[in-house]
Amino acid sequence: MAFSSNMAISPRKLRYDVYSYSYQHDSKTPLVISVLASLIERTLARNERIGRKCGYLSAKHINASKTRVFDCNETPDMTIQSYLERIFRYTRAGPSVYVVAYVYIDRFCRSLPDFRITGRNVHRLLITTIMVASKYVEDMNYRNSYFARVGGITTEEMNTLELEFLFLMNFKMHVNVSVFESYCCHLEREVSIGGGYHIEKTLRCAEEIKSQQRGYNQIARITL
Repeated sequence: MAFSSNMAISPRKLRYDVYSYSYQHDSKTPLVISVLASLIERTLARNERIGRKCGYLSAKHINASKTRVFDCNETPDMTIQSYLERIFRYTRAGPSVYVVAYVYIDRFCRSLPDFRITGRNVHRLLITTIMVASKYVEDMNYRNSYFARVGGITTEEMNTLELEFLFLMNFKMHVNVSVFESYCCHLEREVSIGGGYHIEKTLRCAEEIKSQQRGYNQIARITL
């Protein structure tokens, strides 16, 4: 999936989006979702070409049994873009959550060289990394059972996916600001030249956002 010219974003519109943190109350989908969806779809296409050409000899893969938990019995018919939009629509996870989820996916693939993102495992990998990233980035989160319903799986499956993912990652969940910004830069390069796109770099402002959110919650309690 390539970015078309009609996705060009004006600097003013982009700057407003970057510094707007009202996603809990705004139906607008964060711009990073389209970028992430495009990148993952290209990865899927590349892996499918490799798979057809070389074949996946799963029996020889040391970590095949460990990552099989992410495989669906049947390939979901929902596109990556639609799936990410669904997750945002029902969880309102902020833009930085998707960047951190991308960091986790990249670390996961690097730590397991034989693992390939495919149509059978990508949806479960996404819902797992986004849920874990949300717990890392945000103060308030939904329960695993809610993420499971959003992702179209059972609570038991969601719990198993989270646990397996954490152990496969050796619980290396920390993402510092420099790492976060480096992945933002990588995502920015996914956009066509001249788009002027900047990923929402909200991780560095996490404390300010959390403080602001606590203020909103206090006001809400007073006005109720």
